[in-house]
Amino acid sequence: MSPNHKEMIPQYLQAIAKKEGLSENDVRNEIALAVSLALKSNDTKIQNFWKDIPCDGESPTIEEIVDYIVFGIFTQV
Repeated sequence: MSPNHKEMIPQYLQAIAKKEGLSENDVRNEIALAVSLALKSNDTKIQNFWKDIPCDGESPTIEEIVDYIVFGIFTQV
């Protein structure tokens, strides 16, 4: 993940939190729950999506997921 992206991700999470009336920690917890459920999916397409996310550990961090999705979208536009 680019250092510039790493600095921007907390700003995105804060913006989401503000818009939804939640704390940044609540947003992180919601994303973590969704990721946990998605990682357990038996759907091949969903499993392939997760395998495509570059990560340093066994499963991607919230920052790695946001980086992959958000900046992947920007490169497609």
